[in-house]
Amino acid sequence: MLNLIEDNHMYHAIESPMLVKISFNKLFQQYKTMLTSEDALLAARAKQVLEIQEKHPVLGTGFTDFSLLEAYKQEIETVLRDSFSPLLTRNEIKTASVPFQNLIFNPSQRFKNIIESAGEGFELDIKNMPEDDTYIIACTVILNFCYGYDLSLKRPMYYEIPDANGIKRYYKIMYNADFCEIVPTEKAVKITQEDYDELIDNFGNIELWKAKFPPNSYTFKGFVISNIFDVTDDQSISNIKSSLIGEVKNKDKNFIKEFQNIFRSLLGLKNLRVGFSLYNKEEDTFERVLGDDMVSFLVNRSDSLLCETSLCEDSYNMLLKEKRFFAISDVDKLASIVNTPQFKILQDQGIKSAILAPIASNNELLGILELVSNKPKVLNSINANKLTDVMPFIISTVERSKKEEQNLIEAIIQQECTSIHPSVAWKFRSAAKKFLFDKQKLGPSATFSKIAFENVYPLFGQIDISGSSSARNEATKKDLLLQLTLVEKIFDKITNSKELLIYSQIKFQIESFQEELKSDFKVDTEMTISVFFKNEIEPLLKFLSKKNAALTDDIDNYFNKIDETLGVVYFHRKSYDDTVALFNKNMASLLDKKQVEAQQMYPHYFERFKTDGVEHNMYIGEDITKEDGFNSIYLYNLRLWQLQVMCEMENEYYNSQDEYPLSLDVASMILVFNQPLSIRFRMDEKRFDVDGTYNARYEVVKKRVDKAFIKGTEERVTGKGKITIVYSQKEDEIEYLRYVKFLQSKKVLNNDEEILELENLQGVTGLKAIRVSLLYSNKADNSKELYTYGDLMAEIKS
Repeated sequence: MLNLIEDNHMYHAIESPMLVKISFNKLFQQYKTMLTSEDALLAARAKQVLEIQEKHPVLGTGFTDFSLLEAYKQEIETVLRDSFSPLLTRNEIKTASVPFQNLIFNPSQRFKNIIESAGEGFELDIKNMPEDDTYIIACTVILNFCYGYDLSLKRPMYYEIPDANGIKRYYKIMYNADFCEIVPTEKAVKITQEDYDELIDNFGNIELWKAKFPPNSYTFKGFVISNIFDVTDDQSISNIKSSLIGEVKNKDKNFIKEFQNIFRSLLGLKNLRVGFSLYNKEEDTFERVLGDDMVSFLVNRSDSLLCETSLCEDSYNMLLKEKRFFAISDVDKLASIVNTPQFKILQDQGIKSAILAPIASNNELLGILELVSNKPKVLNSINANKLTDVMPFIISTVERSKKEEQNLIEAIIQQECTSIHPSVAWKFRSAAKKFLFDKQKLGPSATFSKIAFENVYPLFGQIDISGSSSARNEATKKDLLLQLTLVEKIFDKITNSKELLIYSQIKFQIESFQEELKSDFKVDTEMTISVFFKNEIEPLLKFLSKKNAALTDDIDNYFNKIDETLGVVYFHRKSYDDTVALFNKNMASLLDKKQVEAQQMYPHYFERFKTDGVEHNMYIGEDITKEDGFNSIYLYNLRLWQLQVMCEMENEYYNSQDEYPLSLDVASMILVFNQPLSIRFRMDEKRFDVDGTYNARYEVVKKRVDKAFIKGTEERVTGKGKITIVYSQKEDEIEYLRYVKFLQSKKVLNNDEEILELENLQGVTGLKAIRVSLLYSNKADNSKELYTYGDLMAEIKS
């Protein structure tokens, strides 16, 4: 809106408790006091203004018909001439208006020019002032003006206006309210002390404020003078600070675009672009910042840039040693004088001028802020100084960002390497806090408290590659036999009689190893043959490849099949290792996913380990949750959940065997321990373990039970296609048989359960096992769900 007189259609009334009545009455009153002034010019000016009032009394009594602003445009301009000096009209940004409304009149010429530069269709509006807030602020003005309260709710008000180049500029509005008055109408509600007390506790309740101050229940009579100031630099700095504090960074794809616009406002450049690069002190390199839309013009498409060899001497010294801005007003000109990759990189991106601003703290370089333009000279050492006021905020943000990154790295290390499960983290935090207090009091003698949990029930399960040692040995034999065959083929071609005796002995050794692999593979066989290849065969083959051209292709073929890292044929073993690694990854991923659901049943401790399969430990009890209300039902629920998940893991593996390099069988087992025990976090091993001699029996069973034999046989208790539940108490047998029957009814388990007695383990007797075959469902069947203990009880009762 340029001017109501010239652009009446642009005024939009905003709902307000005050009916606006434009009047110059208070201004006329001041001129009346000037009639008797000894200054003849002042008295004459007062007489001129008051004659206008006499001729047009509506200007004093006031009007709500804003079209009269057009009718009395000339008279209003004359009346306001002292406040709107014609000498300053091209310098001052000034209008007459009414507060909290977008109604303005009698603007200065500079204000008109600013609005015209904004372009056609631009609508002037007060920023950072929601309509409800505007209404409530107007009410507080009434409370102060009419009721004598002292409510200070001054908030800065701004116009946001683009210039002719589309650069956003900011203008702060300051009101002079000397010429206005506020009076209640018949609609006004008398405000009591009780009303006031209620209102000051309910700023956000717009309906309450409207009930106490109905729309148009007071009359605003007069006008205000809006003194407007260009605060683009200050506001740009504030916006930079807000953006950086806002923590958007690489989380918000619009961050760079918005940040770029702020710098464009600060420097008044439309074609400005902003980039960042991080400094790696250890490598002396600049690196890209990870994140959507984050760019580095220094590094460009590379991952990093070596500073010493890529920067010119001046820029290296200024940025890395002196920590000062380095401005390049003409990239092309400087590139023709100094031949370094730095300028070539900028040229390749169409950059003609640039400012590189070091982000440094405590004399340590953290990174570089990069401002670039595709026009020469527009960025230079002069306007680089405008960055001085914003760099502290950028430095603070980069420091915070690096600290957060370090915290994130530490969190990842903790999660992946020394995991502290969320269910027990509260006790570690409590112990850490106590340790900090103790350290303040006791100094170096302070010790970290013992982390232990009493009376918790353990659950253990594992799904392992069946016969993993045999499978790996078989893969090793195949690789060694293949390597021996390749060597044998080479020596079969050697016919020189002078060399025959030497090579015959080697051929004999090869044949001996082949026979040993086929008939009597021992623990040290692999090492013996590997040493033979490394110390005897490889040096000889390298010698022969130079001496005998006829053997070159076969020798090259041999070395092409040798793994560069291991120095042996690594084909069948790689298939085995890859299968185990993929199996562990997939099973661990499925277990972790299901654990999220299990934690919602009742919080409990969980950990898993990868070996030639996946093992997991769980502990559940009131001491872990730090809450009252633990009941055996939660233990039963978790046991049933565990059995179902173990079945699902087997299903997942066998349904996805086409994804694995080798077809290997797996065996699943659950260990049931009837009594609660205590666990303690071992600081040296960074893991939980059972606490006390009695409880150690549980750990012994865990480590040995999967190798246990069925009593009176040489058959292991675990086997492919079956899930084994090991226990020692009759009540455990009864409980788990109920789970088995339930899952048989759901077509998860087969109807072939066995009750088996196990051979005694070292120090452990009386173990038994339930063993039952799994029913493998189709991979495409997504109907399967996990059942709860409540489902089991409901089925039993039905």
